[in-house]
Amino acid sequence: MAGSPLAEQPSSLRAWLLSPEPNSRWQARLGRFYLGWRAFTRNPLAVVGLGIVVLLILMAIFADVIAPYSPVAGGDLRTERLLPPSETFWLGTDDQGRDIFSRIVHGSRITLLVIVLVALIATPIGLLVGTVSGYLGGWVDTVLMRTTDIFLAFPRLILALAFVAALGPGIENAIIAIAITSWPPYARIARAETLMVRNSDFIAAVRLQGASTPRIIMGHVVPLCVSSLIVRVTLDMAGIILTAAGLGFLGLGAQPPQPEWGAMVATGRNYLIDQWWVAAMPGIAIFVVSLGFNLLGDGLRDVLDPKAAK
Repeated sequence: MAGSPLAEQPSSLRAWLLSPEPNSRWQARLGRFYLGWRAFTRNPLAVVGLGIVVLLILMAIFADVIAPYSPVAGGDLRTERLLPPSETFWLGTDDQGRDIFSRIVHGSRITLLVIVLVALIATPIGLLVGTVSGYLGGWVDTVLMRTTDIFLAFPRLILALAFVAALGPGIENAIIAIAITSWPPYARIARAETLMVRNSDFIAAVRLQGASTPRIIMGHVVPLCVSSLIVRVTLDMAGIILTAAGLGFLGLGAQPPQPEWGAMVATGRNYLIDQWWVAAMPGIAIFVVSLGFNLLGDGLRDVLDPKAAK
């Protein structure tokens, strides 16, 4: 019934979230989240990107349940080698008789691991360097930004190759190398945001109250830079995936028999003409996941960028 409490509950909840005079910080935060979610869902491509990312996460979590075969154990080379997609092997088999679908599913764990660890390592470094450089200025700014420029002067993949060559092949060293080459753009963004707020009235008021420089940077400047960095990190996920796949393709990332997508493409290039699925299927996985993060990043930019038109 139209006048029942159940019918009125969603409307009252929406009114509570959109209240112009929230009664608590919690209500204000939920209201901002609700407005951001409504703005995000108006972009259908962003919702598609979010769906792809969520699917990647679920696939990585439940890989043991989803994958019908072992990702590393080879099949019968006489009867199961380089088979085309079928009801038994949905995406075909590779040169060792292994199910490509199972390897792609388990490879999502490696991809997600690289994404998460690179973000956890590179983002704080870039945020700290950028905020300290922008707030202190002077010779500190000069030293930190010239160091950042040195890293930016080299293409990311080339610099990552140099670090992996020095550290040795392996997924752990690949993650470290990608993280080392990923922080400079974050530092640039954080510095630009810091330069915009360091002379503002509320920073001057905090300084007059006796707050120390580290407290001002960590408690007041860093939070203002987070939203811009979230957007940039999300957009950079596609580049991180491609860099990790490139290192795997060259044999410098995850080592066989680990089901890393780039290494799978490298294996399949030898059979590209007659058994195209060996290289095409992991290549499609790389493309779809990279596209998903790009679409998600575009949607987050529209929501979180305070300079974007509403």
